[in-house]
This record gives sequence, C-alpha cells and structure tokens, in this order.
Amino acid sequence: MGRPPHLHVTWTDEPTGATGYLVIDRLLRGASSGGLRMRPGCTLAEVADLARAMTLKEALVYRPEDRYTPFGGAKGGIDFDPAHPEAPAVLERFLRAVRPLVETYWSVGEDLGTRQEDIDRAFDSIGLRSCVHAALPFVEDGAEAGLTRISEAFAVEVDGLGLGDTVGGYGVAQSVLSVLAEHQELPAEQTAVVQGFGSMGGATARYLSRAGIRVVAVVDRDGVVLDERGIDVERLLADRSPAGLVNRATLPPGATLLPVGDWLTVQADVLVTAAASYAVDETNCAEVRARYLVEGANVSVLPAAEAALAARGVVVVPDFAANFAANSWWWWTLFGDIGPHADEALTKIEKTMRDITAEIFQRVRATGVTPRQAATAISEEKLRRAQIRYGDLPS
Repeated sequence: MGRPPHLHVTWTDEPTGATGYLVIDRLLRGASSGGLRMRPGCTLAEVADLARAMTLKEALVYRPEDRYTPFGGAKGGIDFDPAHPEAPAVLERFLRAVRPLVETYWSVGEDLGTRQEDIDRAFDSIGLRSCVHAALPFVEDGAEAGLTRISEAFAVEVDGLGLGDTVGGYGVAQSVLSVLAEHQELPAEQTAVVQGFGSMGGATARYLSRAGIRVVAVVDRDGVVLDERGIDVERLLADRSPAGLVNRATLPPGATLLPVGDWLTVQADVLVTAAASYAVDETNCAEVRARYLVEGANVSVLPAAEAALAARGVVVVPDFAANFAANSWWWWTLFGDIGPHADEALTKIEKTMRDITAEIFQRVRATGVTPRQAATAISEEKLRRAQIRYGDLPS
C-alpha cells in the first residue's frame, strides 16, 4: 500500500528481556483487528507485514449487507519461545503494557505460538472481559448477545475438533477447491502436500482428503511424513500432539520419513503452507514442485519467490485471500451473521470463499495480473467503499 502504519509500539519485558511489538496498520471506524503471535526471532518488520495483510484480509470479505463490519488491520508479535515456562507470564505482561490500545483500538486473537485460551486468560487477568473488547461497541444487538454466541460457538465440536480449530483449515481447503474449480481441475485427480499439522494444517488436510484430494505428505517441525498412496489424515489427527506433531510411533507400514528440509521437494499438484511466515523465499523456491501454492500461513511466500514461481506458471494464492475464514468466522458470529452452529459456519465460509476466489480469477483472466495483484486491488476497492460508508473518507 506504500504508506507507513498508523501506529507501532515496541515493548521490552524487564524480567526476561523479551521484546514485543504491536503494529496498527490502519483504523477503520476507529478500530483494528489481528492476532498476537509469539516466536523466537519475531521482528517489527514481520509484524508490520502481517498487519498490512490483515487490512487486506478484513476488507476483502466486506459485504454491505452483512452485519460484520470490517476493521483496519493490526498485529502483535513477541520475540520469545512459546514453549518456555515464562511464556504465559510474558504474554500477560505484554497485554498489560498495551492495555489502553486493546481496550480501545485493537481486537486480538490467537496466532502462531499462542493459544486462544492463554489469550483469554491474560485478558481476564488484566481486567478486560474479552480479547475483542474494542469491537464490542459495534455489535448491534449488544455485547452480551455477541459474546454469548462466541462462547457457544467455541463449545461446538466437529468430528473431534473444536469448531474454532476447524474453521481456519476448512477455509483454506475451500480456497484450494475453489482455485481448482477456476482452472477446471477435478479434486480426485489431484495430490497435495500440507506444511504444518496444527489447527490450521490439520483441518486443511482433513477437508482436502474428504474432498477426494490425495494428501501425499504432511510436514511438522520434525520432518516430512510421506505416503504416495495417500496419508490417513484421520489417523494422524487422532494421534497428533497438542503442539501439532505427528506421532511417528503409530504410522502405518509404507509411510516414509524425510528430513524437514526436504518438504518442498515432494511432488504434488497442490502445496499448502500452513506453518511459519517466510517459509518460501528466493533460496528455496526453485524446489517447489507444485502447480498451485495456497498460503494457509500468513506471509509465507516472500515477494521475490512469488515472482519466480509466477514466472514458472505456479499459481500462488495469497494469504489474505486463502486464510481469512478463522478471522471472519469470529466476526460473523460476534455480529450475528451466523449462529453458533457448525453447519452455518461452514456453509458461510464455503460460499464466501468460492465467491471471492471467482472474483479474483475473473480479474486475473481479464487483466493478466497475478492473483495477489487482483486480490489486493479488490481489497483496496472494498476498503475505500467501507471507508466512505463509515465516514472515514468523503464520498
């Protein structure tokens, strides 16, 4: 977007030396939305990239007829190991330090290295009733009704997984299926590799497999689990650790283990990045064997790598167009566009993903731009319409 962020904050935790960042890329109606991650090596530049992507993600889903009213994009990040015993205390101290901002401007959710229950616990400790406190004044039927819907929705289970752990990956899977449909590809004839097997990657693999796509490999931090016959995703999910690690001890005969560094070299039609940011860069993009790369993780493909992949004919679906479902599900539920029910959530996600993907690739075909360029232009157009509607810009 070529402009500086609205606000950025850098914080230092005195007991541990951890550094935290908050970037509010833009306010819409005086508010913003975006997750809070924790990982060693997290930087201000990374958080700013993520905040810009959140602005695009919020705007892309804007429909005037919905009660869901998009906010500006924001993101938080803490440079600290989430597995460290002090991590919950660091998280709480960071949120306490930026409390005036989360109280008024920034609605927060889980992200890489954080869990929703830990964020909720920290908000309770700092005296705020919800991590989306800043959004509550915008709920038409009142904060109590909205928070009740959210609470009831998080209690819903879908085939052994919580609805909150399902919607993100379900959305990414629907992105894959929508892109294949736009290119007249049959799911039953496709293979896929899913990088990451946490809540996002695990649910993505489940719904790709259920749609008939043969998932030939999943990747966790310990390596690649490969089975050309097709991974038994449900079996892996049943034995998965809380950290999203595959249980190697219960793998079926015929599964092959590869080093984690070989994850890009597996031959497949579709590659889903559903783990860390900056996973595909100019040093490894030549190893990509897929024809379609769908960004389930935020900012997982760097610009130079994306350009190189596009030059090879690889279709790259950008993060904000592929992984908006978890964020949107929160807002659709809070504002009352859907109830706290799995069928309503999954139906809304599927229709929205198919409509947006069709709009993006219609513009790709008409103008010859990349999917990212098309999606960015659409987001910016919708953002401007929202700004005019809510008085942030003159008409």
